[in-house]
Amino acid sequence: MLVAAAVCPCPPLLVPEVAGGAAHEMDAARAACEEALRRLAAARPGKLVVVGPADPPARGTYAQGARGSFRGFGVDLDVTLGKGDPVPDAHPLPSSLAVGAWLLSRAEWTAAPVEGLGVGEPLNRERCETVGAQLSASDERLALLVMGDGTNCRTLKAPGYFDERAAAFDARAARALDEASPEQLLALDEELGYELGASGRSSWHVLAGAAAAGRGEAGAEPGGGFEGRLLYDEAPYGVGYLVASWS
Repeated sequence: MLVAAAVCPCPPLLVPEVAGGAAHEMDAARAACEEALRRLAAARPGKLVVVGPADPPARGTYAQGARGSFRGFGVDLDVTLGKGDPVPDAHPLPSSLAVGAWLLSRAEWTAAPVEGLGVGEPLNRERCETVGAQLSASDERLALLVMGDGTNCRTLKAPGYFDERAAAFDARAARALDEASPEQLLALDEELGYELGASGRSSWHVLAGAAAAGRGEAGAEPGGGFEGRLLYDEAPYGVGYLVASWS
């Protein structure tokens, strides 16, 4: 049963060592992520699953102790998912989960055991919803750390250049996260999100599936009983970054 979620962006630039001299430009985003994780721990989960976009062959599940690295970004920095011993011969974490692992390490997360799930960005809405429902099917108190960025074409200098549709897509996502609305999240167009480079779309749909599944449980409130709060909504570098808390 899903009891809480934190939504965070996943650019490696969140890691100060990667950002270098521009690290201060992401200070507000880091602070918002820290607040979202604090709220997540307060929900007293029995398990935390970090969900983030991944390309093949990095899709699939990761056990606590899986390792990631930022060496591909020119930084000699490794991270471990959760507090467990490193998993030998495990596939390295995709970038999104490595950023999630770094956020958890920074927050000194000890509230619950941690697992990872890499989700394909093109995965369709129905499949994402099913994955989310499967995650929340257990009686265990589940928390999700949902990694993913908004559109990458908010300005002329953005990685995806400029697309006039991007701001409206990110605004719809921000409203859905602020209102903790699975329906609004699921209404985000998957094809449009892919065209606009919104890497978080599939992860957000997994969250929506997990939250919506709780409605079938005894005593569940309409809407899954979640209170949403949008903690950060900016587009530095022309990429939409959103931080939210569902509790």
